[in-house]
Amino acid sequence: MSELTVPAAPDYRRLEGPLEYEQAINTIIKQACHQLRIFDYDLRNEGYNSPQRFELLQNFLLASRANQITMVLHDTRYLASECPRMMNLIRLFSHAISVHQTTAEARAATDPFIIADDAHFLHRFHYDHPRAALSLHDKDAALDLIRRFNEILELSEPAAPPTTLGL
Repeated sequence: MSELTVPAAPDYRRLEGPLEYEQAINTIIKQACHQLRIFDYDLRNEGYNSPQRFELLQNFLLASRANQITMVLHDTRYLASECPRMMNLIRLFSHAISVHQTTAEARAATDPFIIADDAHFLHRFHYDHPRAALSLHDKDAALDLIRRFNEILELSEPAAPPTTLGL
């Protein structure tokens, strides 16, 4: 007789500061088993170039060849010029990471968020302010952000390939 697994109860937390937000990004990445969707202005000031973040994302991608990260950014210059660890990760896992840049139509979106596996998310209410919400194990609440991500993704285009030459 097999044991039945009971889904975890939804867990919602308000976050008020940049350190809490950065730690919550790590929490979301640790929750991911298959897919990460990341929408951000440019990844600046969120620890994406730290050794810890590199290791978390690398471990996620190494867990399964089918794991995927989709990033949509308003501006990719910071990623290309100031995030060598992220660029290395993109190079190593080019089959699993896609980076898009928004077109002018989507530039009005000002609320960065990360969604893991359609059930967990971190939503910052505006990229100029540290207030955010972390929600775990809540597919219903994540659905609105998934729709929003897909709309933003449709209003974006693939970013230049991640090489030093930009070719």
